[in-house]
Amino acid sequence: MGIFDSLYIGNSGLNAAQIQIQTTGNNITNANNEFYTRQRVIQQAREGLHRAGGDIGLGTNVQQIVRMHDEYAYQKMTSSYSNLSDTGYKEQILTEITNRFPDLADSGIFQDLKDYYAAWNDYASNPAEASQKTVLLNATRILTNDINTAYNELEEIRSTVNEQFLLTIEEVNEIAKQISEINADLQRIEINTSVNGNDLRDKRDELELRLSKLTNIDSFKEDISSRTLYKDDATIYDMGRNYTLSINGITIVDGSNYHPIKLNTEFTENGYAVPYYELNDESRIDISARFTSGKIAAMLDLRGRVPNGDGSFTDGLITKYQDNLDAFAKTLVTQTNSIYASSASTEMVSDYLKDVKDDTTLQNFDSGIKDGEFTVKVYNTQGQVVAQRNIAINAATTLNDITRGNSIVNDFNMNRDDNGDNNNTNDLDDYFKAVYAYDPISKTGNISFKPTDRYPSGYFIAIEDNGTNFAGTLGLSKFLDGQSAASIRPDDDINHDSALIKGGKSPLAGDNEMANDMVNMQNQRFYFNSLSTGESTETISGYYRYFTTDIASDTASVKSQHVTNTAINNTSVQEWQSVSGVNIDEELSNLIKFQSSYGAAAKIITTVERMLQTLLDLKQ
Repeated sequence: MGIFDSLYIGNSGLNAAQIQIQTTGNNITNANNEFYTRQRVIQQAREGLHRAGGDIGLGTNVQQIVRMHDEYAYQKMTSSYSNLSDTGYKEQILTEITNRFPDLADSGIFQDLKDYYAAWNDYASNPAEASQKTVLLNATRILTNDINTAYNELEEIRSTVNEQFLLTIEEVNEIAKQISEINADLQRIEINTSVNGNDLRDKRDELELRLSKLTNIDSFKEDISSRTLYKDDATIYDMGRNYTLSINGITIVDGSNYHPIKLNTEFTENGYAVPYYELNDESRIDISARFTSGKIAAMLDLRGRVPNGDGSFTDGLITKYQDNLDAFAKTLVTQTNSIYASSASTEMVSDYLKDVKDDTTLQNFDSGIKDGEFTVKVYNTQGQVVAQRNIAINAATTLNDITRGNSIVNDFNMNRDDNGDNNNTNDLDDYFKAVYAYDPISKTGNISFKPTDRYPSGYFIAIEDNGTNFAGTLGLSKFLDGQSAASIRPDDDINHDSALIKGGKSPLAGDNEMANDMVNMQNQRFYFNSLSTGESTETISGYYRYFTTDIASDTASVKSQHVTNTAINNTSVQEWQSVSGVNIDEELSNLIKFQSSYGAAAKIITTVERMLQTLLDLKQ
């Protein structure tokens, strides 16, 4: 070993200190960069000269510049961001929905219900006043319009969520594509195992973090070269070149290859797309259920994951709210019309009934039709009941088929002595006739009760229901029309002429018996059937309170979860920053230390220079 070797030792120290100063300076200048991971220089002594009596050192080598990256802390942070984004988005949308159902003291559907029944009460007290009919019609319009608006606003929110979902899927694909491109660059740059693409890995971490806010992700980074991790860097294991990114088992990035998420609109309407993954054999996998956290999962939890094919969904919070609002509207229509059917009419004709054949059982058509019986009454012009008949309904009852049970048409038209007076010319079947007509082309039918040829005029028909919901469900005599929250409205004829509103059961002017029953309806408990929450029995206003309370409860629950997720996220971010973030004080301290190292290494070179000068002086 000669004197020049000593010069090289000093030079190696000078170079190492310079790189350390540059790295520390880079840390300091990126202190405010949210996605920057602080770096450190890994030094190792150069292999010395092996001599008797001991090795002689030859200086230092800068082996690598590595990121202070704790993959475990990083995965905890990305997971916490995914959960935080999930509850944050739900809180935003549910708060908006809650604001659509304020139900303040003087506004909202609940107040509309009060005004509606108050109008019926005023009309029952003054059935002869035409102005009361106008007030009642206006109250009905306000109530039904607000129900329509509430349902449509829910649908608008669902549509907005869906539009954001489509854009977010595009964003996921774009991020995945960028990650695959970064992986390709890393594979090119890190062919030399001593070179680390630290800035590229930071960029990939930034993209992963963005992606974690959109959906739940799992990234697998394997160090296939089995690099040694240094004693105080045991957490640094994001070093391998093999990389896989997946969403609950579905791989979207495999090294430099990326596999996009695709959208299927084939079986949906209104742009409600279903996400799927295409396998190598071009078969498709519906991956809606794979999204379990993040913004996309929140969107699907709100919008729904499983489409019916008719523009609606079988699941989702918005679906639940719409189903509950539908159940509320349908029961309101059914029970109102069941009572209104007790008012005498010259004839009765049902709605057009979809897919109800002669042999279709009534309870298969609509589960709201219950076992029991209803009473058909015939009035004369003096308001007297001249004939009446009870007709039973059970699980086998059809409209016009007696092969397996009774039918409405047969029971209505049966020649029977209802009065028990041995006179076969003054019973129900003598005054009115039931007819069911089904069109196999349109697959619709309707049932009608019309005067017979024997008594073509001067008589009126009414149906008093005893819990079957028959008249109200089939729309035989309507005050309200529609079968859902989106379609509920005043009957078209009544809406054009409030004078057609009836208040009594008999055809006599001034009769208010039916109107009184309508007022009492608000205190009765009825059957509600929501596709999402099932069956329940409540008053009309009680079920609406349940519906709005359910929305408020869901919102409060999500807000509570979001508070928890915020705290967890703050903790995980702090943990991550403690490992990977830049501490200015620490870096300044390191800068002073490395500056001293640089000066000391320069001193070695200066000393060797003097030694060389001494040798030259001796030769002279």
